[in-house]
Amino acid sequence: MLAADPGASIASIATEAGVDRRTVYRRFASREELLAAIYESRVTAIEEAIEDARLREAPITVALHRYVENIITVNRTWPVDLTRMLAHDTVRNRRDACIEEVDTFLQRATHEGLLRPELPHGWASALLVELVTLAPHQQSHLSPGRAADAVVDTLLHGLGTLRRQSPHPTEDGQPSDAWDRFT
Repeated sequence: MLAADPGASIASIATEAGVDRRTVYRRFASREELLAAIYESRVTAIEEAIEDARLREAPITVALHRYVENIITVNRTWPVDLTRMLAHDTVRNRRDACIEEVDTFLQRATHEGLLRPELPHGWASALLVELVTLAPHQQSHLSPGRAADAVVDTLLHGLGTLRRQSPHPTEDGQPSDAWDRFT
């Protein structure tokens, strides 16, 4: 409800949940306290998704797919306004630690040759965040696993059909393939 209408009242939230508004207020003293609990739950789900993916020890492609699938599930389960969520210092600090963990994993993926090392610093991380943010909505008809397939394939292989064969021209000075004409 709050994803669709961030200004939803406690009364409307209680009605949607099938409880009296007083029941909500017994648990949460204010709307902000309710939102804080939602944000805490979302960041906890992100932490659990990272832990389950085993980013430090699982093979890169296995860990990447598991992470993406888990985060797609989190984004579908907890579709909250991230700007408001990150205004809470504790939640922001926990999320920043999650980002650091994923960035370390992406560095490992680069070191092991799954990501190109010449990409601008932070590019893979930014692209991954955008893809896992888009996938739950753009690919809502797909299961989290199938949506993760699309995200991982896009991250690792891009969208184009052209493949780089050689960064050097052929003996006659012409580009070695169609890709080189664009680079």
